[in-house]
Amino acid sequence: MGTACFFVADLHGHFDRYEKLFYAIRQQQPDAVFIGGDIMPGININEADTGDFICDYLRSHLKQLKKELKHHYPRIFVIMGNDDPKSEEQNIKTLEKEGLWEYVHFKKVYLSGYNIYGYAYIPPTPFMLKDWEKYDVSVFVDPGCVHPTEGARTVEPIEDIAFTNINKDLEKITEKEDMGNAVFLFHSPPYNTYLDRAALDGKMVDYVPLDVHVGSIAIQRFIEDKQPYLTMHGHVHEASSITGMWMQKIKKTVACSAAYDGTELALVTFVLEDLSTLKREII
Repeated sequence: MGTACFFVADLHGHFDRYEKLFYAIRQQQPDAVFIGGDIMPGININEADTGDFICDYLRSHLKQLKKELKHHYPRIFVIMGNDDPKSEEQNIKTLEKEGLWEYVHFKKVYLSGYNIYGYAYIPPTPFMLKDWEKYDVSVFVDPGCVHPTEGARTVEPIEDIAFTNINKDLEKITEKEDMGNAVFLFHSPPYNTYLDRAALDGKMVDYVPLDVHVGSIAIQRFIEDKQPYLTMHGHVHEASSITGMWMQKIKKTVACSAAYDGTELALVTFVLEDLSTLKREII
């Protein structure tokens, strides 16, 4: 039968999307669920408090699911996204300790013979919350974007943001690792693909046209060079509406996105051992 999987991203705390996800889990009973960041409601970055959403809403619903499904309760892998305040990371870890999900940012875990990696950081954006932003491959930022050394943070970084980047992180995570059976849960999509196409056509900053592709060059190069088995992405909601594509083959790697700009839930389903089964439902 294989390992049945769900993938969602960018639910942004919308109760109706979560209710649809929980209903689908009850009905289809997947073996694994991947949640690719931006899981919480939008916040005021000066008053970052979404703890009630995690510790009350998500905890209660996941506990109920686990009670109902018993040994059919799926393994749930989660990372945060750029709209999720890092100050709530401890609450994410609390639910992990309670056995409700597995927090996989900057970690490697195992599922059915595959290595599962998580990575939440994205390249610099115009937005002011910088908890989950890093330089990409250099200290360059696109016109209109705010440096990750600026902006606001809910948690002070433990590393010097000026001297680290996504490229270095990916090298560290995957050093001496075989990528043939690697599955990556990213928040950022790879640069210059169907998955990172933003609605920036014709827009300029100081007479400089904006790049309509806003994904990570480091992630793009990593996929092309290392060729992991599967990569999952979110972040750029409108990409699939603009390009008509929510997945892309990059050499041997299958890359897909569950970000969506409609009000519905975009649910990606697949059997881990057979990626020809990948499909996206809008529910």
